[in-house]
Amino acid sequence: MPEVGIVEKLGDTIPLDATFFDESGNEVKLKEIIDKPTILSLVFYNCPGICGPLLNGESDVFDKVTLEPGKDFQLVTISFDPKDTPDLAEKKKANYLKTFTRPFPPEGWRFLTGTEENIHRVTDAVGFYYKKDGDNYLHAAALIALSPDGKIVRYIYGISFLPFDMKMAITEASEGRVGPTISRVLLFCFSYDPKGKTYVFNVLKVTGSLTMVFGAMFVIWLIVTTRRHRKKEQLNG
Repeated sequence: MPEVGIVEKLGDTIPLDATFFDESGNEVKLKEIIDKPTILSLVFYNCPGICGPLLNGESDVFDKVTLEPGKDFQLVTISFDPKDTPDLAEKKKANYLKTFTRPFPPEGWRFLTGTEENIHRVTDAVGFYYKKDGDNYLHAAALIALSPDGKIVRYIYGISFLPFDMKMAITEASEGRVGPTISRVLLFCFSYDPKGKTYVFNVLKVTGSLTMVFGAMFVIWLIVTTRRHRKKEQLNG
């Protein structure tokens, strides 16, 4: 397993018996919350890096998705820092609910905290791997679509998202249908740099693949043109 990154576990189910604290400090089991298509985000609330842009991208896209929050879908954010508190979660929730330009019910986006044991149960179940780095963490960025029974149906990578992709992910989640990962081509072209805390273009992999493709096309072209030339010679002979 990688120290930092995501290993997809499509079709697996998250531990719905795992217990967390909601924004009011009440203990809740995930099975009490996840009862509809759910978009899960894993962050830590004092993150100085990619967590903010990820949540900003999430609030921005779900301000545009033409589905009803709290009914057709819900958002659940879990902090993977066991030091984060319900008070901090409540402040984060209040701040992000203010960013919506349309009505977005408070129950439509849950911000949870938990113990290290329960956090690891969820992060391991979805293949989300992170590493402590001083007071911060090295980690990747993705949203994870879950069915109402907690099945992992899709990973959506990055910090900027398209409404169509989110609507498709929610639709697939409502049916419990495992879908192909969006941006798999981008994942092939980019690799996560834990030191730079960003994705970097993989020049060698891309150029090597393009060279192989163009090489194969050239060989096919040679074979086709040679056959045509021989046919012409036979006809003329």
